Amino acid sequence: MKLGNDHVAVDINGPVMSCVLNRPDSLNAFSDQMIGGLMEALEEASGNEDVKVIVLSGAGRSFSAGGDVKSMGEASAQHLYDHVGELNKLILKIKDVPKPVVAVVHGYAAGAGFNLALACDQILAAEESQFVLSFAQVGLISDGGGHYFLSRLIGPYRTKELLFTAEPIPVETAAEWGLVNRVIPIGELEEEAMNYALRLAKGPGRAIGMMKKIVDQSDKSDLAAILEQERISQTMMAETSDHKEGVAAFKEKRKPHFTGK
Repeated sequence: MKLGNDHVAVDINGPVMSCVLNRPDSLNAFSDQMIGGLMEALEEASGNEDVKVIVLSGAGRSFSAGGDVKSMGEASAQHLYDHVGELNKLILKIKDVPKPVVAVVHGYAAGAGFNLALACDQILAAEESQFVLSFAQVGLISDGGGHYFLSRLIGPYRTKELLFTAEPIPVETAAEWGLVNRVIPIGELEEEAMNYALRLAKGPGRAIGMMKKIVDQSDKSDLAAILEQERISQTMMAETSDHKEGVAAFKEKRKPHFTGK
């Protein structure tokens, strides 16, 4: 099965699926074709037992500029409504896929490009990266889940300041606020990101997928509901081959060899 298209390059290398936003001349601004290609790749990753981790990055000078400003004002209201609807499906799919999705950011992550990164499970960023909710500059509100993700990560006051002013956040500030997992020199970013993805790929896949699900539901559930979900899920995990392997490896004083089963 051939994945990807002219606007998103998809490659599966061992347990890692790499999805590269591939409109470098427009700073990887979103297009219907790009969103469709990412959706197709995530669908494949969900059902492909060989894929353990998805890495999302951008070609050229930046991760993504978000919406394509050059085409704004030309599309009909119906097309905009449908386009944002497809973007919404993509954001929900990233959260739904039972495998880690790692955003690898360099240059700018702007507008919905910033929100696309926030939808991922981890963000690795180059030292010169900047993040900006640029919607107010063109008289729009945030789409792609920015209101949701940021208000939970940095609180409503900082979120509204970023939305209202559209001021860029340097990567150091993003890391200080807990928006970025790791800051990496640009020359080492690609290699470090792949090493990190391979490390995750060696983990207990079913347990990691379940942890992702529970963490993502924690802000919509009370403590009692999460405790019960943990109890049920732990019972399920105890029956997996990965758990048995982990216990055996511990007793034998060796590293476990997980299979995601």
